Amino acid sequence: METTPSSRLRELIRNGCVAMPGVPNASMARQVERAGFDAVYISGAGLANATAGLPDVGLLTLNEVATLAGFIAHAVKIPAIVDADTGFGGVENIGRTIYELEGAGLAGCHLEDQEFPKRCGHLAGKRLVETEEMADKIRAGVAAKRDPDFLVIARTDSRALENFDGAVKRANAYVAAGADAIFPEALQTKEEFRDFAREVKVPLLANMTEFGKSPLLSVQELDELGYRMVIFPQSAFRLSMKATDEFFRALRKSGTQSEWVEKMQTRKELYQTLDYDPGAESWPGYRQR
Repeated sequence: METTPSSRLRELIRNGCVAMPGVPNASMARQVERAGFDAVYISGAGLANATAGLPDVGLLTLNEVATLAGFIAHAVKIPAIVDADTGFGGVENIGRTIYELEGAGLAGCHLEDQEFPKRCGHLAGKRLVETEEMADKIRAGVAAKRDPDFLVIARTDSRALENFDGAVKRANAYVAAGADAIFPEALQTKEEFRDFAREVKVPLLANMTEFGKSPLLSVQELDELGYRMVIFPQSAFRLSMKATDEFFRALRKSGTQSEWVEKMQTRKELYQTLDYDPGAESWPGYRQR
């Protein structure tokens, strides 16, 4: 039987906790793979921020997300999961969402229980749909799967609005609706991560985003607490944006990039990352930089 990205991911999470750095594009995904990670996460915020210069409020369309996420999924051999926001519509739209994301080569996606327009899970002002409406979305998503191993991950943002017990209650309702895994957003203490894992008995995904409500726990700590997936959605993007911001200011001031060359990825390193023409080094005029 052919091994699919989704079946590989399921095998990985059966065997331990899988760290998934977040990326906004395929080049970074290749870096994740070359660094030795077993899976990669495609951040919805990253796609919106990096590609369209938009905030993370669900403004990209399903076709745009499927296309961009597909570039990433096909650029690497490791499985990739994607942020599908609120599913790009109501219950009637969920089947199409799963169909398109499966077709783009993704191993899974997560759907959240916010109303549209959604907000970052660590900001105030969120509004939730009713539990049964979200459960209907999950049922529709599971029913639409062609690959039974494709992971439909239910994210709940209810910790901020319905307290910890409300988040557990919603999560278990989503499990009953058929969710393959649960993503509890914005838990606030290590003890909450621990207690949530004791109450919800499916694979769990932890979000280790910076500057948010959750403590920054290590993959090892989360593994010991019972989590099977850990995402770092915007870490690489934040680092790159900080570096390019400093570079552009310096370039504007000095008029030359010469002091920054040693900090750059070389041409050779880029070509290696992209599996570019192996004969490139023999090109006339080829330089490492």
